[in-house]
Amino acid sequence: MSSTNPSSETSTIVDPPQSSQSPHIQHSPRELLEEEIERDERLIEKYGGDDPEDPPSKVEPIPVVEEVVDPNLVTWDGDDDPANPQNWSHAYKMFVIISCAFLTVNVTFASSLPSTATEKIQVHFHTTAEVSYLVTSLFLIGYIFGPIFWGPGSEVIGRRPIFFCTLTTYTLFILGQALAKNIETLLITRFLSGFFGCAPLILSGGVIADIFDAEGRGMASSLFGASVFLGPALGPVVGGFIVQSKASWRWVFWVMFIFAGVCSLLVLILLPETYAPVLLKKKAIARRKAENNTELYAEIERQGWSFHELLHRTIYRPFIMLFLEPILLFVTIYLSVVYGVIYALFEAFPVIFMGRHGLTINQCGMIFIGIGIGTSFGAIINNIMMKRYNRLIKTWHGFPPPETRLFGAMIGGFLLVIGIFWLGWSGEYSSVPWYVPAMSTVAIGTAVSLIFISFLTYLVDVYLMYAASAFAANTFIRSMVGAAFPLFTVQMYENMGINWASTLIGLIGLVLAPLPFLFYKYGARIRLNSKFAPCIDLKIAKMLDAEKQQATESEKAQV
Repeated sequence: MSSTNPSSETSTIVDPPQSSQSPHIQHSPRELLEEEIERDERLIEKYGGDDPEDPPSKVEPIPVVEEVVDPNLVTWDGDDDPANPQNWSHAYKMFVIISCAFLTVNVTFASSLPSTATEKIQVHFHTTAEVSYLVTSLFLIGYIFGPIFWGPGSEVIGRRPIFFCTLTTYTLFILGQALAKNIETLLITRFLSGFFGCAPLILSGGVIADIFDAEGRGMASSLFGASVFLGPALGPVVGGFIVQSKASWRWVFWVMFIFAGVCSLLVLILLPETYAPVLLKKKAIARRKAENNTELYAEIERQGWSFHELLHRTIYRPFIMLFLEPILLFVTIYLSVVYGVIYALFEAFPVIFMGRHGLTINQCGMIFIGIGIGTSFGAIINNIMMKRYNRLIKTWHGFPPPETRLFGAMIGGFLLVIGIFWLGWSGEYSSVPWYVPAMSTVAIGTAVSLIFISFLTYLVDVYLMYAASAFAANTFIRSMVGAAFPLFTVQMYENMGINWASTLIGLIGLVLAPLPFLFYKYGARIRLNSKFAPCIDLKIAKMLDAEKQQATESEKAQV
């Protein structure tokens, strides 16, 4: 396996330089680098992906200051404290992540399920087709605004209370949809369901960071990534059978209500708190009471949570990063297009498979099974790729180059283009059997899963303690695009034709497909000029290079 010079500005690090032992020198550059790396690690451990402070300048050196430990600060009882979520058993961690994935499937299932009933909703409420499409779009618009509240809220009172409160409220608004007497009530409650229901999408990534180290994060991220798209794929399958049956279209919402109610009970009974600062706060409160010592405190109790600070972290900083960080900007553009394509398919499939190939609505819904199978394939492939990343973790002191996360997107980008062209040009002609375009959905689902998991883990590794802000900006733009696509998809496919409408989308995907390759080659250079990317891997590479050079010079001196 070849090695690339980590200090080079023209290529990304692939394999680390070989290190040798060197004599310890007081205040050496290596020692200063080690101190800086340890400082970054402490920030990641303390704040996860949401450091309240903006990063210091990369131009001015950070002075090495000896850290003074406050005896009144409540922390874990050693590295192996069983109360620390990082030390839970692997089986229990997987139970927690599977629970989060189940919640995610629920809310994404609710985003697409009503799309099968838009015609009946249009007839029942005597409205237009465009207004009926808002049943899906307004739910996704709710995704835009929810993260502003639920992410920061979970860092104040914990993940579990936010999960339970939001899912319970989300469930009650679904009840409002099932009983809606007019289209206005239905649309307003759909928006509010999306607003409250997006919490699992926002918090699950935080839960993964709470309980897994970098090595275990790959499997958990793959599982979560698959669940994000499994729900939307299942929605039309179930909805098609409901609408085709003799049951009222309102049963679409009753099924959602029952599913959401089960999820709310799951959170109430089984889901534990995972956010370490909140757990330490509870520990501090218990110790203050038990020891009658009011001086004891947890770190979170001394942090500022003013409205201005929350506004800075949830709105101002994410958009500053979006405009200043090329990596975040282009990843957001790419993921937004991919997200829009998925929700466009909910409106395009009836045009293709019902209008052109004569399938019934429940048969058309079954086509989405291919998307579900594909997203599962993508998660499996991504997990296999993560084995190479896991091998690099030890060598790179826990921080391999983020660009090693991009292999999935490299494959997925071109696979998505192939899938879209396949769907469009085979779906255009009624003489082509329906199963030929239907098989393209497996390729599309696999591609979407690979692209999303690859790029989202890349953003985490690039921005580390500022990943929450990167995710906030990405989610905001992505949800806007996802909400917009269904509003014009039917008109585009009917006016341009299935083949040329798909060609347009495919060409956009083709333009974006080289992006992971460009980041793989130039990502290190871009990150060096970034204000928010800590670049710990580059610091480690510099330290190991200096160590190697010093060892070489020592050998020459001895000769």
